[in-house]
Amino acid sequence: MSTDLNYILSPKCIRDGASQVFEHTKKGHGHFRFHEEKFSPTVDYVMETIRQNYPDLKIPFHSRWGHFRPGGVDRSKWLTAKIESAGALEKARIMWDLVIPSVLLDAGAGKEWKYSEKETNKNYDRSEGLGVASYHLFMSGAFSSDGRSLRSDVSALRAFSVAKLNEAFQVSAANPLVGVEGRVKLIQNLGKACEDKTYFEDGRPGNLIDYLIEKYGQTIPAEGLLRAVLDALGPIWPGRETMNGVNLGDVWKHSKLDLIAFHKLSQWMTYSLVEPLEEAGLIVTGAEGLTGLAEYRNGGLLIDSGLISFSNPDEGKQSWRPESDLIIEWRALTVYLLDKIGEEVQKRLGKTPAEFPLAKVLEGGTWWAGRRIAKEKRPGGEPPMNIISDGTVF
Repeated sequence: MSTDLNYILSPKCIRDGASQVFEHTKKGHGHFRFHEEKFSPTVDYVMETIRQNYPDLKIPFHSRWGHFRPGGVDRSKWLTAKIESAGALEKARIMWDLVIPSVLLDAGAGKEWKYSEKETNKNYDRSEGLGVASYHLFMSGAFSSDGRSLRSDVSALRAFSVAKLNEAFQVSAANPLVGVEGRVKLIQNLGKACEDKTYFEDGRPGNLIDYLIEKYGQTIPAEGLLRAVLDALGPIWPGRETMNGVNLGDVWKHSKLDLIAFHKLSQWMTYSLVEPLEEAGLIVTGAEGLTGLAEYRNGGLLIDSGLISFSNPDEGKQSWRPESDLIIEWRALTVYLLDKIGEEVQKRLGKTPAEFPLAKVLEGGTWWAGRRIAKEKRPGGEPPMNIISDGTVF
């Protein structure tokens, strides 16, 4: 892999690595096999899911905001009602102060955890539960130094604790949440990152908007937004691969194929930052240049649909860590095949990539299709393999 940091922190690098793993797989190497005859049926299933979820094809980006709206309740409106007197940019900063920590708290919750919301008297699990729990955590003022303001700032983020997360997320022996310590560390590290005045002038995540406006003006390229997320928030990730003293984040070393990049949470965060920008009157261009997300719903769809299978079926019954070759290959194949599925979906809908970027393919189809087929195949909708998560990857 190139030692050019600009390349490694780009969607092109993600796609190049994914293509490399796909070719490796086609040659019969590695932990998976590709079954081309399953491609069209998989796309059929995705299209069916899109029609079920969004018959009018008015599909938002796949982002954190969707997880604030389960149960037919749009909680984002509860926030906007409280900040209606703020200016357009300040509203966007507040929304970023909410969504950035919320994304960092989103790694897989595990099959046993749930969140009981007193406002609706309903229970939510997995991503929706994490979304609703983190929303109420922010609304309580827990990320602000005064303990009540609707904002996030250095002091509160750095002081965030396991006890606070456990209380807010209703964690107990009977309601265990996977990766609590890893999640808390990410929030604490976000606080440290916000001390960098280059990106966060007032020490709050929402200041990244001001950095982007200063750099790009009122029209912000999606890849520029992603790069700002990678540069500003790169230091928060646990120590993994580094280059020239820079923490590369979601980049992993394959034993035969060198470094393979994903930047999954950073791209999902980028998708989640677009909506507040547009509501503030800014323009985001080129979202179609970003990649699909290498996580267990999209990747699970590929296995459950038969598009890929384990070379050794016994490996599907084992537990795997994110740094293993098997998980690296699974995630890379997910990125590669999401591009192919996305192209076919766009073709069938008569849409261009700009009109129907992958962020819409994910939200309308593949992510929900992955969840849907998992529920069809396994009670509780578990992923098709066991992932050992530390709360910072999936």
